[in-house]
This record gives sequence, structure tokens and C-alpha cells, in this order.
Amino acid sequence: MNPDFWKDRNVFVSGATGLLGSWLVSKLIEKRANVTCLIRDWVPKSLLLLSENQDKINIVYGELEDYFTVLRAINEYEIDTVFHLGAQTIVGTASRSVLSTFESNIKGTWNVLEACRVCSKLVKRMILASSDKAYGVHEHLPYTEDTPLRGIFPYDVSKSCADLLAHSYFRTFGLPIGITRCGNLYGGGDLNFNRIIPGTIKSLILNQQPIIRSDGKFVRDYFYVEDAVEAYIQFAEQLDRKELHGEAFNFGTETPATVIEIVNLILKLMGRENLQPVILNEASNEIREQYLDCTKARDRLNWKAKFSLEEGLGKTIEWYREHFKCT
Repeated sequence: MNPDFWKDRNVFVSGATGLLGSWLVSKLIEKRANVTCLIRDWVPKSLLLLSENQDKINIVYGELEDYFTVLRAINEYEIDTVFHLGAQTIVGTASRSVLSTFESNIKGTWNVLEACRVCSKLVKRMILASSDKAYGVHEHLPYTEDTPLRGIFPYDVSKSCADLLAHSYFRTFGLPIGITRCGNLYGGGDLNFNRIIPGTIKSLILNQQPIIRSDGKFVRDYFYVEDAVEAYIQFAEQLDRKELHGEAFNFGTETPATVIEIVNLILKLMGRENLQPVILNEASNEIREQYLDCTKARDRLNWKAKFSLEEGLGKTIEWYREHFKCT
């Protein structure tokens, strides 16, 4: 690949204060891109702001739900590449507030797609962050990219819809879109402590028993954020290949684990096996088992994850230990 691919390239990132967005923006800055971010809320403890990268990017304040703000950002900053990561990403929040989740995840996505269509002379590639949740519930696992999208619960439906909208804009208007479907992302900088990995690590640092909302038997892929960033960047660079336009790719480590297995591994890595988890068994509106087949990404993008689950968790634990020293 061209080492100067991103140099002086105008890139738009939605969801830049989130876990993936913060790490992606840092990598794009490192690669000397001109980065413009759409930011709704000022989150002072987000990794984007803790790293002081806000001084190295253009910031447009506004919501994905506001089409004209999205259009202005893409048009006025003459955006070449769009990474659409912005979404309401918490399953529990989606169940409590369905309308706001649909507004953000579905309307927000069609706003970005429509702005890219209007500015099609500028936008050369767009990466849409879908999710493994878009597949919904299936008897046969792992999911391949040919598995039908049939979300049932509110969050899953919102990701299925966003994914289908992207396919529609590619098929109808020929937009150069690539779609990512990742497992559960984790890594340093995730401030949503109701998620199992950062929540468990925080509890152990504070000498508290970790909380498991479910029965601990839900199965997921857990995908380290630095691997995800490399997947996004590598995919975007290869979207000059027209045969990849409109294609979806699964990204993950293909090592599914139950929630209780993840918690026990964190307990072991942190040497806190004395703090056994409290299992609430209160989870609802969530898929019990889901994990990914990433053969397509290996074969067509020459991509594979570099970090094992244990390596990724080790790096994540170190980040939070340093973080809580400073707070």
C-alpha cells in the first residue's frame, strides 16, 4: 500500500469521540490526513480530547440527525473519504429510548449517505460502520456476509436498516461504499462502563466485585480496537478497487467467548480472582449467541487480526490503570 495514501487527504469522521472514532482519528492524524469531525457532545474524558487531538482537527458541532449540518461539513471541507461511525451504540439505551436510537442510527445514516450522494464529485470512498448485530438471531453460526440481515430488537434493527440503506445507495446511485460488520469492540478509552470489559476492569481497580447484567452465558466476538482501526483504514484504502464497492466485510478475531469467560480472564490478568462477579441475570432484548466468520476479509482484503484476546485485554487493562491514576 502507498505509505502516503492519507497525506493531505480530506477525511470526515462521525462518532469521533467514541471508542473506535477516537483511535481512528489518532491514526489518521499520524498518517497526516486532514481530519474533520462531527461532534455532538463535548466529552472531556473521551480519548479524543484526552489526547489533545482536538487541536489537530476541524470540528463541526452538530447532530447526525441534522442533514444540513452533515452536508455543510462534507461540502465545505471538500471531503474525499467518509468514515461514518456515529451512532447510539448501547443496547440497553436503545430499549429504553427507541425513537432517539432510530433517529441517530437510521436517519443519521441516510443523512450521511444523501450528503455523500449530493457531493459525489468530492467523495471518493465511504466506510459505513454496521455491526454483527445487524444479522439478528440465526440458528446457524458463525455469521458469514451472506447471512440475511434480520434484526429484531431495537438496536439490532437500527443497524440492519443502516446496512440496507448503504446497499440501496450503492445499488441505486453507485456510491463507493464499503460496509464493516465488527464484533464487540473493546480497548482503552471506552467510557461506557456498563459494557462488560471496561465495567469489569473499573470495578477491579476500585476493589469492587464486577457486575454481570446477564446470566453470563451470552456468547460474543470481542475485537480489540487497534485491530479494528487497521481494518477500517485498510478497507478504505482498497476501495479504489471498484469490485469492493457495495461489499460488506466481517471483522473480528473468530474466537467467541461467553461473558463469564471474559470476566474470569480479566480477573486472572489483573490478579483479582478473589473478587468474583455478581450475576444479576437481568439482560433482555439481546441476542444470546453471535460470532463471525472473517474468511472473506482474509481472502479479499488480505486482512487478519494481530492481537489475541489476552493481548488486547492486557493492553486495555494497562490503559485503564493509567487512566484511573490520573482521575
